[in-house]
Amino acid sequence: MPDDIGIAPSDNVQPLPPVDGIRALRWARQNLFGSWFHTVLTLASAALVATVAFGLIRWAIHEARWEVIPANLKLLLVGTYPTDQMWRVWMTLYLAVLLLGFSGARRGGSIRRISEVAAGASILLGILPLSLGVRVWILGTALSVAIGFGLGCLTLRNGGSSVKRVELAAWLLSVPASVILLNGVGGILPVVEARAQWGFLLNLLGATVGICLSLPLGVLLALGRRSQLPAVRWVCVAYIEIIRGVPLITLLFMANIMLQILLPDSIRIELVVRAMLTITAFSAAYMAENVRGGLQAIPKGQREAAHALGLNSILTTALIVLPQAIRAVIPAIVGQAIALFKDTTLFGFIGILELLSVSRSVAANLEWRGTVFELYVFIGLLFWILCYSMSYVGRRIEKALGVGQR
Repeated sequence: MPDDIGIAPSDNVQPLPPVDGIRALRWARQNLFGSWFHTVLTLASAALVATVAFGLIRWAIHEARWEVIPANLKLLLVGTYPTDQMWRVWMTLYLAVLLLGFSGARRGGSIRRISEVAAGASILLGILPLSLGVRVWILGTALSVAIGFGLGCLTLRNGGSSVKRVELAAWLLSVPASVILLNGVGGILPVVEARAQWGFLLNLLGATVGICLSLPLGVLLALGRRSQLPAVRWVCVAYIEIIRGVPLITLLFMANIMLQILLPDSIRIELVVRAMLTITAFSAAYMAENVRGGLQAIPKGQREAAHALGLNSILTTALIVLPQAIRAVIPAIVGQAIALFKDTTLFGFIGILELLSVSRSVAANLEWRGTVFELYVFIGLLFWILCYSMSYVGRRIEKALGVGQR
C-alpha cells in the first residue's frame, strides 16, 4: 500500500503510544495480577478496603450524629472566650489573611494559591446555614484577602525595595500583635480571663509561638554547639541532650508543678505561658540538631572562599553558611513544625482545655453522649488540613529554592 501512494516505508516511524486506559490495564496486569498469589492478595485487599469504606460511609450517613459539631462549634474553636469579645478573634484572623493576600499578590506561587484557597473556603463557609452575624464575619475573611491582594498589586507596581522590609516587619510584628489583641492589656482591650480554656485557639497560639521562637533559638543552640569556646559548646550540648532525653509530657508536668515551687511567691507565671515556653524549649533542642546537620553538610571550601573575600567569621556564618544550611534542612524544619503543632494536644494533661480536652468535655455531656467518634473525626480532619497545608508550603519552598536539585 505505501508503494501505491508513492511513500516508501521507513524504519524510523515510531508506533503510537498506548492510550491511558490501555496503559493502566497493562500496569494493573503487571503489578496487581502478575501471578496467582498477587491476584489473591489484590482481591483480598480490595475486599477489605471496600468493606471498611462501606461501613464508614454507612455510619457517616445513617448513624453519625453530626449535629454535635455545629451545636458546639464555638466551644470547640474558642472555648470560653467571651462572646462580646469575639471580634478580637476575627480581627486576628483578618490580620493574618490580609498579610497572606498581600504577600500572595507580591510573590505569587504557593502563597498566592493559599490566599486564593482561604478566600474560596470563606465564601463556601459563608453559604452554610449559619446565623447572619456569623456569615458576615466569615465573608469578611474573603474581603480581607481581597484588600490585601489589592494592596499587594498596588505596591508591586509603584513600590520599591523598601516594601519588602515593610512586609517582613509586618509578618514579624503580627505574632505579638495577635497575642496582645487576644489577651488584652486593659483599657480599650480588657484582659480576657480563663486563658487556659480557649479550645482550638490555644492549639494555634501554642504552635505559632512555639514555631516562631524555637527556630531562632534552635539556630543559636546549633551554632553554640559548634562553637570553639568550650564553655558555650558544653552548655549547648548539655541543654540539647537533656531536653531530647526527657519526654515532653514530663517537661509539661514539671512546668505545671515544680516551676511554681522553685519560683518566689512574688512571681506567678500563668499556666498557658508556662506550657508555651516548655514546648518552645523542647522543640528548640530538636530544631538545633536539624540545623546542625545542615551546618555540617556545608563544604569547608565555602568558609575558605568567604575568608578569602575578606569576610570575618560572623559575616561568613550569617551570610554564607547559615542560609545554605537552613535551605538544606527545610524538610526537617517543616516536619518539626508539624510535630510541634500536634504536640499542643498534650496541654490537656496539665489542665489546659485545648481542642482535644474540650471535645472530651462535650462528649461527657448527657445530651451528646456517644458522639466521641464524630468529634474525633472533626478534630482529625481539622489537624490534617492544617498539617497538610504546612507540608504543602514546605514542598513549594523546597521547589522554589531547588533543594535536592542544585
